[in-house]
Amino acid sequence: MLSDHPLILNRTRAGLCQELIDYGCIRKEETPPGYDSYEQITSSALENDNMKCALCDNQDCRQGKNCTDIATEIDYEPALEIMRTAAEVESRYMELTRLEELILFCKMMKFKKIGIAFCIGLSEEAKIVHRILAREDGFEVHSVCCKVGGTDKGDLGLVKIRGVGVHETMCNPLGQAWVLNAVGTELNIILGLCIGHDILFTEHSDAPVTTLAVKDRVLAHNPLAAVYSRYYRENVFGMESGHQS
Repeated sequence: MLSDHPLILNRTRAGLCQELIDYGCIRKEETPPGYDSYEQITSSALENDNMKCALCDNQDCRQGKNCTDIATEIDYEPALEIMRTAAEVESRYMELTRLEELILFCKMMKFKKIGIAFCIGLSEEAKIVHRILAREDGFEVHSVCCKVGGTDKGDLGLVKIRGVGVHETMCNPLGQAWVLNAVGTELNIILGLCIGHDILFTEHSDAPVTTLAVKDRVLAHNPLAAVYSRYYRENVFGMESGHQS
C-alpha cells in the first residue's frame, strides 16, 4: 500500500512535506497548492518512485537511513567476492591511483588473463597500460583495437567522417568483445571507447568490465572538466553560477 511506503511511515504531515523535498522526490518550487494535504503529497510524489539522490543535500544514507526498499531487497551472495575485494581496495583511501587500484584488484581477485579494449586514438596510452600490466607477475594481457576486423562503415550504412567513396574502418566493439571472449579473459578494461561503443562492448563481453579512461576529445579525456568549469556550465549548459537543481 502507498500508505506503507517507507517515506510515509512514522512521519507527521508537517515533516513529510520537507522530507520529500529533501529526498528530491519533488522540488520546492514545484510544490502545488494545498501540498500539505496528505493525499496530495502521496499521489503527486510517491507513486512515480522517482529517485533523485543527486539532488539530495543530506545524504543521510551514509548514516544508515534507508529511503527505498528496492536497493536492500537483493541477494548479494553472487556479488560478495567482488564486493569484498572492492571494499578492501577502497580502504586504501587516497593511497593509490586508479591504475594501481586496478592492478591490486586483479591480484586480489586472482585474475590472470586481462583484456584491454581500446580506441585507436589512444593507442599510445594503451601501449603503456599494456606494458605496465604485462610487467606484473602472473598477468597475461590481451589488447584489442577498436578498428579490429577492418570493416568499412559503408558496409553497415554508418555515417562517415572522411566522406563517401573513401574506406573508413568502423569501430567494432562487438568484435573486440568476441576476440577477448575467445581467449577467455577474466576482466576486461575499457580505454577510451566511444560513447555507445562502450555500452555494446560491455553488453557483449563475457568477462566483467571496468573503465580506466572515458573518451572526451575536447577535454583531454576528462569529461568532468565540463562540470568543474564555470564557463562550460554557464555558456554551454545554461546553468547559473551556484545552480543546485
